[in-house]
Amino acid sequence: MTTYASPASATSDALLVRLARLRHRVAELVASRSAVDPTADDPLRGLYISDEAVRHLLGPTAASYADVFENATESESAAGFEDGAGSGDTSGSEGTESAPDTRLERLAVRLGLTELDTRILLIALAPDLDRSFEPLYGYLNDDVSRRRATVGLALDLCGLPAHLAEARTRFHPSAPLTALGLLIVEEPERPFLSRALRVPDRLVAHLLGDDTPDAELAGSVHPLDSPSAVPLPLPSASHDEFTARLAARLAVGPRTVYLREHREGDGLVCATAALRAAGVGALHFTPAAAGEPLPELLSDVLPRVLREARLRDRAIVVSPLPEKPGPLLRAMTEAGVPVVLVGHRPYDPQWCDRDPLVLDAPRPHAGAVDTWSAALGAGADGPGFDLAATVAPYRLGGDRIERAARAARDLAMFDGTPVTAAHLRLAARQQSASGLERHARRIRPDVGWEDLVLPDRPLAQLHELALRARHRDQVLGDWRLSAGGGRGHGVLGLFAGESGTGKTLSAEVVAAELGLDLYVVQLSSIVDKYVGETEKNLERIFTEADRTDAVLLFDEADAVFGKRSEVKDSHDKHANMESAYLLQRLESFDGIALLTTNLRANIDEAFTRRLDLVVDFPFPDAEQRRALWRHSLAHVPCAEDIEPAAVARDFEMAGGSIRSAVVTAAYTAAGRGGPVTTDDLLEGARREYRKAGRLVPGEGGW
Repeated sequence: MTTYASPASATSDALLVRLARLRHRVAELVASRSAVDPTADDPLRGLYISDEAVRHLLGPTAASYADVFENATESESAAGFEDGAGSGDTSGSEGTESAPDTRLERLAVRLGLTELDTRILLIALAPDLDRSFEPLYGYLNDDVSRRRATVGLALDLCGLPAHLAEARTRFHPSAPLTALGLLIVEEPERPFLSRALRVPDRLVAHLLGDDTPDAELAGSVHPLDSPSAVPLPLPSASHDEFTARLAARLAVGPRTVYLREHREGDGLVCATAALRAAGVGALHFTPAAAGEPLPELLSDVLPRVLREARLRDRAIVVSPLPEKPGPLLRAMTEAGVPVVLVGHRPYDPQWCDRDPLVLDAPRPHAGAVDTWSAALGAGADGPGFDLAATVAPYRLGGDRIERAARAARDLAMFDGTPVTAAHLRLAARQQSASGLERHARRIRPDVGWEDLVLPDRPLAQLHELALRARHRDQVLGDWRLSAGGGRGHGVLGLFAGESGTGKTLSAEVVAAELGLDLYVVQLSSIVDKYVGETEKNLERIFTEADRTDAVLLFDEADAVFGKRSEVKDSHDKHANMESAYLLQRLESFDGIALLTTNLRANIDEAFTRRLDLVVDFPFPDAEQRRALWRHSLAHVPCAEDIEPAAVARDFEMAGGSIRSAVVTAAYTAAGRGGPVTTDDLLEGARREYRKAGRLVPGEGGW
């Protein structure tokens, strides 16, 4: 009878075969050691170390230190423990003529370690490189269980008396080895001389040639010299000069720099460009990504970050800063490595006793065409659309441009087409996401110029508004027409007209033309009964809008931008304070803000002076009403004989009311199961009149 083995039993058999081979290898190793180990037959073997066992470990058959640490030189091991070993010399090794040729020597020179520090470090390092040192250290410690070097053993091996204060200080928390994170003195509850010494695994790996970053820092630290990083070209000579001066300062030695950025990402791009120009590698540290409270961040995460920077000879760029950056700034100021901290808040002298070099990051231009083109991989013929006009509204940093270009390529691949302007705009909007949704309603524009039915004058003004938004950096920045006084590069417009005349729709069309999202500010999230809270809410909105590529819409703006009045009571006083704040804030605004009002006369004249454009939306005449009816019916199934001309002539309604009437007619037709007729339009128009409390033609007094 034939027996078939299941796949599971076959796997078990294969595992048993491997275990049998392993058992055989263990038996061979035991036999080989028993043949040369004088303690093989000792019944107390492992519980103590005899003199004979020590002589065996030090014999010619044992692996030498040079075999384990093969790139170390004879002079390092010999001179380190023979020449002047008992002299108590704690001076540095600056007098050596030969250049450092091992990682340990190069690290000692770079960090300014003395010869004694190097000896202590090597003593603590030995059991991690050659396990034969474990029983030897146990023998010297007179305790078989203590298989690492202790403070007393390290002093003995260096030939230093245990009572020498200068030698004992090399193990204090403020000493170079411990302060730099290279040596850990364990068991503080033990007497000082019996405390164990340990070298971090990351240092052992580095000395053996392994530059894999510390696994504990994954997610919060990454190198800034990644090939995928695309720095933003700084177009003006002043920006190039700033980068060159910062690079020269970072190249001369450790220095702490606080770089204040106006928009998120600007400072990181500037710091990266300066460090690359200086030839200095850098690590990007994101404290928030570590996921630790501030005390744990300072005590556990930050020492690892600093050690990683020292081992790899890198600078550290910290961005973004935590809410309370003072303790972090104080700790990094004394780190001894170049540190660039990037934040959006003004520097506070109380953050740190020793002030860093405080600088303002230059603002990059909107629409860096060369960078976008390189990120998209466009050839000599370009991407096939007007790239300059497409990217003009976006003020993204170099890394954000690369990510947006990659997202645009992915979207195009999903659609099975080449990259288009629509793909690029959608990807750029995703990179410009913000916290505005906490204060405003987000609208993804889905309309265009063809959806507007307006006279020529307001239509031309809307096109001019989009033109100003695209070229504001050139006109107000490069051509220096911002009038000084801390004025921003914002674009402000007022849409005035009766309800339903197309003000909000026009704002959405302008946002669509620019490829930006529209954020409609919710007045309920702004106005507060408590004094000063309204201004704080407005400041949050303006600050976030300054940092975001979006169009901000204040609908029914006269609620917050109304005229100031004579002060008769405290309410008038606080209302005037809100208006005064808004007047000042609009001066420094860098974004795009649109205001709508039904009554232009209610807007304070001081606001009007600060506006770039005031667009009046007239009430539509009969011909425009007819065009609005036909536009609203463009996608609705209609009867062949439908004619909205009579409805447009007899019912004076704005575009918003006409759309509502068409919606009513469409529901009536859908319920009937047929197309929309002229009677349906008439009924929809009558309902709009009744809803507004107006007399319907043909009813009542008509």
